[in-house]
Amino acid sequence: MRELSLNILDIVMNSVEADATRIIVGIDELVSDNILRVRIKDNGRGMSQEMVQKVIDPFVTTRKTRSVGMGLPMFRQLARQCGGDVIIKSEPGVGTLVTATFKLNNLNRPPLGDVAESIINLVIGSVDIHFYYTHKTDHGCIRFDSYWMLARMAEQDCGLYDLVGQAKEYIKGGLREIKSKAV
Repeated sequence: MRELSLNILDIVMNSVEADATRIIVGIDELVSDNILRVRIKDNGRGMSQEMVQKVIDPFVTTRKTRSVGMGLPMFRQLARQCGGDVIIKSEPGVGTLVTATFKLNNLNRPPLGDVAESIINLVIGSVDIHFYYTHKTDHGCIRFDSYWMLARMAEQDCGLYDLVGQAKEYIKGGLREIKSKAV
């Protein structure tokens, strides 16, 4: 994938398909540590340790619609090419945590991409799931909670799509703020 935000979207869709009701996406872009860390944590079905070992194989998938699962294997390969790795921790009935690390200054690392767009698309596509997103740099942190959107809908007596632009701008504005301080 050309942008890491698309990998994040793919991994989060695994969480949605695992019946998660809460999904946390955390991104740390720390120049001081030369690290880009992506964490995706859910409270879905979880996996056995045997399945955790298998999901990094592209020819293993739990989906019925296709016989290969490329998301996690590709994400892992990309992380390794960029001086990092992917670690998966999971427990049946509890949920899963996927942590990917990349050397921030690695020339092979794809751009992060439009994370705001990915997060908002996830919220729109699964309004019954509680999404929480944090993004941290050396100069600050932003947070977005999908319950905020639902509360605003009730306050303003408007529809979800009326708030999409506001939510995107909130995230994009926050990212501009915590990234512009680095310049």
